[in-house]
Amino acid sequence: MNLSNATLTQVSVHLVGNKGNGEEFFVSKQPVELSENDLYTLKDSFLSKFSLDMDRYSFFNATSLNYNEVYNFCLDTLAESNTFHANSVNIAKHLYESSTHPKIKAGDLYVCYFEHCIVGGAEVDAIGIFKTETKSNFLEVDVNLNDISIGVHEGVEMTKFDKACLVFPTNAEAGFDVLIYDNRNKGDEAVFWRETFLSVLPQATEYFQTNQFMTLTKQFIAEQVPMEFEVSKTDQIDLLNKSVEYFRANESFDKKQFVSKVFDGTGMGNSFQRFEDDFAVTNDLEFPEQFGISTKAVKKQAKVFKSVLKLDKNFHVYIHGDKSLIEKGFDEKTGKNFYKIYFDEEE
Repeated sequence: MNLSNATLTQVSVHLVGNKGNGEEFFVSKQPVELSENDLYTLKDSFLSKFSLDMDRYSFFNATSLNYNEVYNFCLDTLAESNTFHANSVNIAKHLYESSTHPKIKAGDLYVCYFEHCIVGGAEVDAIGIFKTETKSNFLEVDVNLNDISIGVHEGVEMTKFDKACLVFPTNAEAGFDVLIYDNRNKGDEAVFWRETFLSVLPQATEYFQTNQFMTLTKQFIAEQVPMEFEVSKTDQIDLLNKSVEYFRANESFDKKQFVSKVFDGTGMGNSFQRFEDDFAVTNDLEFPEQFGISTKAVKKQAKVFKSVLKLDKNFHVYIHGDKSLIEKGFDEKTGKNFYKIYFDEEE
């Protein structure tokens, strides 16, 4: 995917409140008129949160895609671009009708039409849906011949939209390729944007499978292992390091091999399988026994696999290798715990 040469050609803006709270709903009569320079600036702002590393989704309906509203509005627009504004109104109405949960905030809805997007080596158009819920105060300085004055205006920072999706016409029969951004990726608001409004499901790509399985492993080691087994912090860090190292060292994932290499001799294999089953049910996922490993997902996840041993507020010990070279003890004279660290050379 390459969006560097994409152009923004049309923008329609609507105000969508929370229907459940009795808030207002207002749609514009036509797309906004913008200069080429403004369109160029807005394009960069709107697309700045999307990247090749993101999980891909597809529109979904349990009965048929014919019943997924946003999918059909996008399908119609991508087939006939002159329906853009009418379908932007339809999207806004659907968002309003979906906004009944008390936590859903009112906001400005921007529906955009992009051209010259590169996906899978082909040039395609795309539709962007962006919602801003947070406004800020800005100072505007006006300089004239006699004096300098300032004014306070309320507005939206162009790169600070709260929710967004980008819809590509590729993979149309399976529900398109959809990228999603949400600055609140957990909780009711995130569920509302993905499931209630858009109704999308994640695609089972290598990136998604790698990302989800590493998330599952991290949660198991951090949350479940201390509850079931007597393990030290260094043991937990060692398990995390083994997990990351497996994904770094292999091009493809094999679950039996992974469990054997990471949890061999710990007696944690059965517990891990139960945790995986619960995780899959809770998150509506299905993990295959084998899949290709995404190096981009590994690089992203490795940043949150904490290999840091925090000792009060005085020391942080980074453990990257052999845990047998660190030894824990207790000093009776001082009444404090200590660690011994063995090494060959100081760098």
